Amino acid sequence: MLRYNADALGFRAKLGVIGPSTNTIVQPDFEMLRPVGVTNHYSRIPVENVEGVTDAAFVAATNVIGDNTLEAVKWAMTCAPDRLVMGMSAVTFYGGIAGAQAFRHRMEDYAGIEATIGSQALAAALGAFGNVRRVAFLSPYFPSANKAVKGFLEESGFEVVRDLALQRPSWLAIAETGEREVVDALKAIDGDDVDALVQVGTNLSMVRIAAAAELWLDKPVVAINTATYWHALRALGIEDKIYGAGRLLERH
Repeated sequence: MLRYNADALGFRAKLGVIGPSTNTIVQPDFEMLRPVGVTNHYSRIPVENVEGVTDAAFVAATNVIGDNTLEAVKWAMTCAPDRLVMGMSAVTFYGGIAGAQAFRHRMEDYAGIEATIGSQALAAALGAFGNVRRVAFLSPYFPSANKAVKGFLEESGFEVVRDLALQRPSWLAIAETGEREVVDALKAIDGDDVDALVQVGTNLSMVRIAAAAELWLDKPVVAINTATYWHALRALGIEDKIYGAGRLLERH
């Protein structure tokens, strides 16, 4: 195997993963998806667990986390990663395509290396299937943030048929969302008028559930953490097929 790095374990790629300190899902999800020779190095954005989140406060609260991203990037860069990966998705949808570009460019300009962010990764993942136009999505967010996700997806050329905001009351509560609630949410947004289902919100555990749902829904079900990690790998030229995590990593 061609050795790209001198690093004993990350000889194919080292990924600098940036995420909120309250996020307990991204790190294990990315480890589950990691191929041999790739290593993930998590740098946390300091944030207190916000209780009693409301629709009016959600976007502002997530923007505070986004504004602190570069501090985490600074420390991630000390391990000399080959690519940065943003492990928080909400802020990457704000402002549509232009907002996503600006957010990614801030990271890249500061770090001097390229970055993967959730919104752009999700659009690329849906595009990879080739026959997806109408989508429905669920999130742990509130309606104000769902509006931003819908705007980004529609600007990217997809028709959003339905969306569901689970309105989790705190950052930690997102990771405490049970499987039954997630399955019920998928059923609620699915229909014959939808080509693919999507989940956003990186602290919501969905990688395994999305892969299982594809078997009984017979359509793509794309979890944001799967799409983000897939994008980072493919951007680095790593084409390994990862089995058990859904069609995206198995086929594209």
